[in-house]
Amino acid sequence: MHLETKIYQFAASAGALEGYVYGKKSPAELDLAALSSWIDNLCRAYGHLPEETLARIQPDLDRTLGRALISLKEALGERNKLPARLKTLVRDEDRMPTSADDFNKQKWFE
Repeated sequence: MHLETKIYQFAASAGALEGYVYGKKSPAELDLAALSSWIDNLCRAYGHLPEETLARIQPDLDRTLGRALISLKEALGERNKLPARLKTLVRDEDRMPTSADDFNKQKWFE
């Protein structure tokens, strides 16, 4: 599989996760079994991406997964294992957004 395909599939899954957990306020609103598999798959896929590629996408990844992480913590609490597993993919907490609604980044095509 081409590297570009791997990056696309990983990024699509990360973005879909962000959208799925956005605005959720309780565990009852989430499919926890599916969410656990989803996060496991992201963690495994992340480990298969080349370091050079990760270095290029990590700043944006920290923001996308940071918003998902904030949403998950709001729905599941700080001590839940799912946000903790997702947090392992965030490398620079200073780049994380301040809220799940923080989309203050200019798009590359603007």
